[in-house]
Amino acid sequence: MTAKPHPRGRKAPYCALAWSARLYARVAPEHIALFKFLLEAHGHLGIMSVADRHAAILILRYSPDQEREMREFLEEARETVPFTVIELPKNQEASHD
Repeated sequence: MTAKPHPRGRKAPYCALAWSARLYARVAPEHIALFKFLLEAHGHLGIMSVADRHAAILILRYSPDQEREMREFLEEARETVPFTVIELPKNQEASHD
């Protein structure tokens, strides 16, 4: 008597969120590339874009599920690149992309 193969259970597909969390950071213009390199080296935790290249304001977009990991990355990155996080007022944080 041969055993019947069990059908594989299907995992539920990952449901992508409809919006991304975001933070703004200010760095020195000469540190923009280094900051992006550090973010990419950290497992592509988020996506960085430059909001104002003259003022060196960066937008960091990431999954809201990874808020803690992004904050930990920022603390680690401060040891290499000086920057400040620009905290938005709560009513502006609620407006999503």
